[in-house]
Amino acid sequence: MNILIIGGTCSLTNQIIRKMKKEGHRVYLLTGDRFKVTTYEKVFERYDLPYDSECISDVFESVNPDVTIFMGAFDSNFRWENEQREIVRYTSSLTNFLTAHAMASSCRFIYLSSDEVYGNNNRKNITEDILAAPSTMKGMALAQGEDICANFQRIRKADIVVLRLDHFYKVPTELKEADDVVSTMCLEAMKTQNITVNKDNKFSLLFESDAVEFIFRVVTYSDHVYPLYNLSSSKELNDMDIAQYIKQKMDNDDVVINIVEAESEKRRCVLDNGRFNDEFVVNVFADTEKTVERVVEYMTSHPRIFLTEEERKKSLFERLLSRASWAVRALIPYIENLICFIPFFFLNIGAANSQFFSELDFYLLYVLLFAVIHGQQQALFSAVLAVFGYFITEAQGRGLLEISMDYNIYIWIAQLFIIGLVVGYMKDQIHKLRLESEEEQQFLNRQLSDIKDINGSNVRVKDALETQIVNSNDSIGKIYAITSKLENNTPEEVLFYAAEMLKEFIGSEDVAIYTVSNKDYARLFSHTSDKAKSLGKSIRYRELEDLYNTISEHKVYINKRQDERYPLMSAAIFDDDEMQIIIMAWGIPWERMTLGQANVLTSVSYLIQNAVLRAARYITMLENRRYQEDKHMVEQESFTSLVHVFTEARDKELTECSIVQLHLDPSIGQDKYESVAKVLAAKLRDSDFIGTLDDGKMYILLSNADSNDASYVMDRVKNEGYDCVLLEDFRL
Repeated sequence: MNILIIGGTCSLTNQIIRKMKKEGHRVYLLTGDRFKVTTYEKVFERYDLPYDSECISDVFESVNPDVTIFMGAFDSNFRWENEQREIVRYTSSLTNFLTAHAMASSCRFIYLSSDEVYGNNNRKNITEDILAAPSTMKGMALAQGEDICANFQRIRKADIVVLRLDHFYKVPTELKEADDVVSTMCLEAMKTQNITVNKDNKFSLLFESDAVEFIFRVVTYSDHVYPLYNLSSSKELNDMDIAQYIKQKMDNDDVVINIVEAESEKRRCVLDNGRFNDEFVVNVFADTEKTVERVVEYMTSHPRIFLTEEERKKSLFERLLSRASWAVRALIPYIENLICFIPFFFLNIGAANSQFFSELDFYLLYVLLFAVIHGQQQALFSAVLAVFGYFITEAQGRGLLEISMDYNIYIWIAQLFIIGLVVGYMKDQIHKLRLESEEEQQFLNRQLSDIKDINGSNVRVKDALETQIVNSNDSIGKIYAITSKLENNTPEEVLFYAAEMLKEFIGSEDVAIYTVSNKDYARLFSHTSDKAKSLGKSIRYRELEDLYNTISEHKVYINKRQDERYPLMSAAIFDDDEMQIIIMAWGIPWERMTLGQANVLTSVSYLIQNAVLRAARYITMLENRRYQEDKHMVEQESFTSLVHVFTEARDKELTECSIVQLHLDPSIGQDKYESVAKVLAAKLRDSDFIGTLDDGKMYILLSNADSNDASYVMDRVKNEGYDCVLLEDFRL
């Protein structure tokens, strides 16, 4: 499947990417960061675009995802220090994604929320039916996101799933990731050797590995009943429990951690995961005590990561300087204006006594200069300074009353202010137009860059898919070309060569094929190695509960726990919903135990189904002796064919078999062979055959039996009074 993950870099994002890649899915990533400075797990294609980009819909159309995962509550692109601003950006981004998702395809959209949508005290475990009641701005944003998803799901009939993760925690690898309840307590203990707890703060935890597994189940599940699920361990804990785990791990001869109880508001928040568990049938594997110890062990062994970045307390002077820096930056243009006023003041005084420059108005030039350079605001300030300087100069030769009565001065002042303000206004408008033009150019350049990136990624994806189709060892065409050869084999040969063919496709040297003999037992028919027959020649397959429960639902069993009692991968072939053949494989590399490999096994099983079932029916027919009524010997032609096929498969180490020759008294005649066969048939298994070859002598074919097994059969034959001998390496 194509998986599109939307979110900033964090441990959970990278773990989900690893899981999806391991299971054989193609992962695309929308980072929300244009500058490409963050690091992620390697993905098939990465789009470094902001969430408000107009190209989001193009990304959805290009990727055509089967599932989209929005990290939501765990998206590191949202900084919740300025909560009011982030709420607007968060909800608008989510709406943008849902709109693009609805327009591009009908794929599944998964929104990750958290327990923060509940801020009140709840005596009972919180089910999905209880309305959200957030107590923080971030919780309010997450609750609004859930409502937006619910509205889209209701109006557009879209496949949208909301997953609430209950008190998610992880092993942090850097300081900014130490933000959950466990790592926060551990960080406090490392800094102060104290842990402040509130025994009345009760909750349940969800470890990262379990969260990833739960999310993966929702991604791969073909259908779901509800649009909202709680993901939780539902195991109630409190602050004191976590503090005790941390204290046990950190206490030593040099450090003793003190637990300090603090009185605060009583709060209980435990999400109920009953709905999710009933539908998806999953278990929580992480042990809280052991995972908390892992967190403590990592953080205490890397103190420089978590302790060297503590904020230093700034001095009074530094705080005053920081707060006053904006004022200094704002005053710089005015200081510059005052400094430039001084030379123009003296130039104006000197020009008054000059024959050549007496008519030149230096104050007007001064105002025009700052109007052209700095605009209207500085032009106004320059005009005020010029008027002030003019009055100082004129006051030395005339009295203030005379100056105030001179209307030429007022005309000059009006002229000065009008010219300065008009020129300054024009300067501001030109500057504004230039900025708008630059912004528009930058916007168009970003769009052009985004289009180039998307087009380039599409070309790379197209080339990669072409190469994959051409070079793929698992292409359907190639699989069909090889599996169709089974149709040309005789029924006796099919089950042996099917094991060899499965060995090639699965990439395992250890493949076994069991035929179901009744509703409880399966018998080993062919195998490709000693490891492949490790379960035994006959097994009660219903006792392999995990394997049986999976393959009985027409699914591929994958032994993810590496349980030695089970094969690494198994599938079944059915005939009218009756299990007929069980395929088992060992020796598969861990990185190949993926959903993609399971799909290959499923495809191959369906392609060989007809040939294998026909062969199984033929063998069963021989065992049940339906070809000759009331006969116990196989007719010579069929027996010769069986001996040839079994011995050839034995030479290729695909099965075990033994040939026993009977030394009968020639006087009894061949017409008496049937009576001998009737006596011996009661001493043999249903899978053993009695018949004659071209030399006219009677033989017993012991399928799936080595020389030790044959010795027991020979003893029974001799007890009936018939001499026999084991033919080593017999072949026709």
